[in-house]
Amino acid sequence: MKQINKRAVVLGATGLVGKNIVKLLIADNRFSHISAIVRRSVNIKSDKLTEIIVDFDKPETYTNKIDGDIIFLCMGTTIKKAGSKDAQYMVDYTYQYNIAKAASDSNIKSCVIISSAMADPKARMFYPRMKGELERDVTNLSFENIYILRPSVLKGVRDQKRTGESIAAKVIDFILPVMPWLKKYKPIEGVQVAKAAINIGTYNLDRRVFICELNQLFNHI
Repeated sequence: MKQINKRAVVLGATGLVGKNIVKLLIADNRFSHISAIVRRSVNIKSDKLTEIIVDFDKPETYTNKIDGDIIFLCMGTTIKKAGSKDAQYMVDYTYQYNIAKAASDSNIKSCVIISSAMADPKARMFYPRMKGELERDVTNLSFENIYILRPSVLKGVRDQKRTGESIAAKVIDFILPVMPWLKKYKPIEGVQVAKAAINIGTYNLDRRVFICELNQLFNHI
């Protein structure tokens, strides 16, 4: 039987997947409260939602403020927006890991990671290696259950445009009919990832870590 009155924490609530997760959680009767950890307001009004405005470079702004049953890690940026690989790593890995560690220390039981296709800490490419390192290190924290989702290119309306991702999604969609082996990189709507994250995150696992690859994500929407 699924637990009701769950309390969720969402990191990255101003992003494409995170904002959709917040909206869906507000409408989900299984969840009684949502805390959004953000630098700026997510601009969603609900009695169920509390915003925790933080400075990710100052742990004292969020330490001992993270409380709930499950945390969703959805934070991410691009090299273009961040300005360098080091700056992107700070957002995608360091900030997320630090929040995950604080959540683990606060005895949050479950963690959902929005990772990436091909994530692998030994990958030669920077982005999947960074995501793989986050998966590996969060898995070593004390969460009872960890759910890892590995979507490919994300589609959807963002507050800030990502032209490169939009072009990549259109190109892959166009060539899929003649190159079906690229199906593992099939673009997916951000709201679909959000739905899958909530559905998967409420499973009662018979193992500690559950990894959902892109081709499996569509089965959990």
